[in-house]
Amino acid sequence: MPPAMMTPVRTPRDVRLDFFRGLAMFVIFIAHLPDNPWFGFIPARFGFSSAAELFVFCSGLASAFAFGRVFLRQGYGAGLFRVLSRLWQVYWAHIGLALVMMALSVAGWKLTGTDYPARLGLGWFYREPGDGLFSLMTLTFTPAFLDILPMYLVLLAMLPLVMLLGRLSPLLAMAALLVLWLIVQITHLNLPGGQGPGGMWFFNPFAWQLVFFTGFAFGLGWLKAPAFEKGVLFWACTAFLVASVPLNFWAIHEVFPALGELHERLIGVDGKTNLNPLLYLHFLASAYVVLTLIDPYRERLADFRPIIEVGQQALATFMASIALAWSLGMVLDVTGRDWLTTTAANLVGLAGLIAVARLAKRYKSAKDERAAKPTLQPAE
Repeated sequence: MPPAMMTPVRTPRDVRLDFFRGLAMFVIFIAHLPDNPWFGFIPARFGFSSAAELFVFCSGLASAFAFGRVFLRQGYGAGLFRVLSRLWQVYWAHIGLALVMMALSVAGWKLTGTDYPARLGLGWFYREPGDGLFSLMTLTFTPAFLDILPMYLVLLAMLPLVMLLGRLSPLLAMAALLVLWLIVQITHLNLPGGQGPGGMWFFNPFAWQLVFFTGFAFGLGWLKAPAFEKGVLFWACTAFLVASVPLNFWAIHEVFPALGELHERLIGVDGKTNLNPLLYLHFLASAYVVLTLIDPYRERLADFRPIIEVGQQALATFMASIALAWSLGMVLDVTGRDWLTTTAANLVGLAGLIAVARLAKRYKSAKDERAAKPTLQPAE
């Protein structure tokens, strides 16, 4: 077979993926900035699901393009190597981010006298540094705000097994993932971790895999997306989203406390950890309604270049969002939180994410150029 026929055909990258990943990064920053008034108006305050579901779903969709298609086109060995390489990269990104957050906390403590290490959940870590370091490296200890990357590591580690099941039948793979989620709902199966001994992971990977691999299945074509049209499904999803607002919006809870109490009963104390079905269904309904509404204008999303650039550099901008939110929160503790300072902090953080995305893009481009540059052979 000629080499040209052996090369897989590249499909154009869907701009919607990067656009919504970029939006998720902005929301994640706003949600992690301590005592941020903007937090009361992010999409999660109006419904059951949040930016976490969007981020995990988009990560699964991106993994289908980055890893799933390698399994299919280049073989299982090539796909496994690609996944292992990414696991290595994300693991050290998590450890590096944890160390940065610790250093920022200690610096803030020395400069202001506020015990930021305690706020980050480092009290046990400093009392037992040997056990703390071992637990940090084995992901059985995670400082506050650093729960997502460990979950992503487990989801990536599951991907080769899911591909094996998918070789037998995509339906079998999806059924196994659904059964695993059901087992979590019944047994509360989870991994040991959290911010001290005896804790469990905040984002249970055995539950959240359902969101990740839903995106993965759509990316590989195991699941077929419904037509994006304003039919019965669209209006049913819209009605569900509208009905969920009174159960979730804090301003309504202040007037009708019974709705807040009903929300707590419906979701439960571990609903976020174990992915309560309402979170999953609300996210799917939100995704369908939004994608239907923007479908006539999807080509115009390319005009939102800064958002797309942030979405294209998801790992770098996610790490930056956490570090920026924590740093700017310490600044606000010193300056006070009025409308001017909080607005400035939010805008600085969002601009910082755009700057990090552009730096990461430039770094990758320079790296690719160096790799593509031919090596000069010595004259004989």
